[in-house]
Amino acid sequence: MTETQFTPRVFSGIQPSGNLHLGNYLGALKRFVDMQGPDFETVYCMVDLHAITVWQDPDRLREKTREVCAGFIAAGLDPEKSILFNQSQVPEHTQLAWIFNCIARIGWMQRMTQFKDKAGKNAQNASLGLFAYPALMAADILVYHATHVPVGEDQKQHLELTRDIAIKFNHDYGVDFFPVTEPVIGGPAPRVMNLRDGSRKMSSSDPSDMTRINMTDDADAIAKKIRKAKTDPDALPSEVKGLEERPEARNLVNIYAALSDQTAEQVLAEVGGKQFGEFKPMLAELAVEKLSPISSEMARLMGEEAEIDQILARGAERARALASPILQKTYEIVGMVGAGKS
Repeated sequence: MTETQFTPRVFSGIQPSGNLHLGNYLGALKRFVDMQGPDFETVYCMVDLHAITVWQDPDRLREKTREVCAGFIAAGLDPEKSILFNQSQVPEHTQLAWIFNCIARIGWMQRMTQFKDKAGKNAQNASLGLFAYPALMAADILVYHATHVPVGEDQKQHLELTRDIAIKFNHDYGVDFFPVTEPVIGGPAPRVMNLRDGSRKMSSSDPSDMTRINMTDDADAIAKKIRKAKTDPDALPSEVKGLEERPEARNLVNIYAALSDQTAEQVLAEVGGKQFGEFKPMLAELAVEKLSPISSEMARLMGEEAEIDQILARGAERARALASPILQKTYEIVGMVGAGKS
């Protein structure tokens, strides 16, 4: 059987369940922008259906969905070059997810470490949606025949399950219909850590706002948080090996590297031997230069709700134009009567 040639297409998304922060920007948004170009079709989503696997305040969910869209655009995504939309407006995602619920095995879902972490000791009280989350994520990706997905390390296991679902579907029905999607993991700061504890990931759920740089922070707030970031008394090393056992130092060097489009090695060649009293102002100046224009543009866009809603609606139309034929062909392969008919 001739191997199917799939259009190079990128899909990824962010949950609109908290504040966008520096970790989202360096770990996701910056990479999304880098992949926007002639090599790929790019499809980016505010995954609001995933957000409600735990309870969300409806008004806040609407606000955060628009905020994520504003963040995408302010970071450099062009709604004309990339498809931007919110997941709930493209019903093909949930329709394909049901097919995948019938392909995936319960044992596969039970192995998902993120479900175990989020459900905790009282897993019987977790929502069915949280348990089935990876099948919907697989549908998000495969309903566009996405060939590449930029993800963080914490989503790698879910992407492996997406590949398993695609392989099993193709095998069960004797087709070469769904691509075996490639993860895109990497970058100088794929995991941005807490500014007050370098052993923990930066998170919007941390009660202290000083642990993160929000993408809505103004220049003064950005500079203040970097000045207050936890460090140690030693000078910066000249080699990356010298950052071992120094999580806060490693985090700030990685942030500088990511914002300046350098490697950690290149940064340390420049700043090795400096004390943090000298390095922090350098990092603060760089962060303000790179991030404050984004926060300003986000603030402008958030004042124009109708503009954002129009972008999302147009994006949903374009997304459905890609997704609908793939879903209909899936139905036809599975044996649904009427599938493929107009």
